[in-house]
Amino acid sequence: MKRWMKWTAGSALLLGLIVAAAAASGLYLAEQKRNRYIDIKPRPVAYTTDVQTIERGRYLYASRGCTDCHGAEGTGREFVNDGKGTRLAGPNITAAGVVARYQPEDWNSAIRHGVKPNGRPLLVMPSQDYNRLTNDDLNALVSYIRQLPARPGLQEAVVELPRPAWVLYGLGAIPDAAARIDHQLAPSRPVPAGVTVANGRYVANMCIGCHGADLAGGKIPGGPPDWPAASDIRPGTASAMARYASRADFIAMLRSGKRPDGSPIQVMPFESLGQLSDVDAQALHLFLTTPPGAAADGADGAAATAPPTAAPARSAPSVSSLSSGLRMPG
Repeated sequence: MKRWMKWTAGSALLLGLIVAAAAASGLYLAEQKRNRYIDIKPRPVAYTTDVQTIERGRYLYASRGCTDCHGAEGTGREFVNDGKGTRLAGPNITAAGVVARYQPEDWNSAIRHGVKPNGRPLLVMPSQDYNRLTNDDLNALVSYIRQLPARPGLQEAVVELPRPAWVLYGLGAIPDAAARIDHQLAPSRPVPAGVTVANGRYVANMCIGCHGADLAGGKIPGGPPDWPAASDIRPGTASAMARYASRADFIAMLRSGKRPDGSPIQVMPFESLGQLSDVDAQALHLFLTTPPGAAADGADGAAATAPPTAAPARSAPSVSSLSSGLRMPG
């Protein structure tokens, strides 16, 4: 009996030492990963001031999640604070904030690639959602942000995570956006506005951060343990989209934050989703309800119904996707 007790105590001690060593190793590796250099060569973003471009940029800023993290005026915003050690806030991105010294290529680096101007990874930036922006849309978004009035705000992003989350990040279980993105992918080609599968597919890139590159859903990348799983919203599957047979129901959900039965949807960025135009919302519904291989609009055929390709298929959760919240219906 005593031998068994000694063996049990010894095993528990050994297990504790292994866990402590793994935690220490994870924390060390996390610091190394946060300070790694990522060599990319982004193209400069064109600075534009014409009214049409600025208006397009305003729409993208309002409808693609920027307000959720940076606020309507761009002065920064706390968007996660669970009272359990997770607190995240986006920084001031007016001319009085962190972007004051950005060069034209720095905007591309940060938005599309999740990389700071100094080559280090951005942890709180869902760049996998924006990696496939067309050049024109990236130019429009940046041009709009650059004309925002300079205002005081949060000078630095806030990234406070529980120690276990940092350990998982260091050990590779929670990659940042820069690790998930194929930095060699060319930008998307321009897609005409309209209620088409092609346009819906382009809009659906904003769903990747939480639902994954294949839109299959699963546990929310990098989210707190009590967050519900993201739904499977793949086109043509037996997915959550079955609740939204009509476009009217789908658009009502985007505007109200409620399912057709009246039940509220948790952890969704409705402040941004509610700003999608009727055309983009209808196109998104069309894409998400069109079976693979069906040429729904006679323009792009089967290729247009494939899932968006803003990043490699998700294999692990991402720290950065905390900033984009949950996407799409649950």
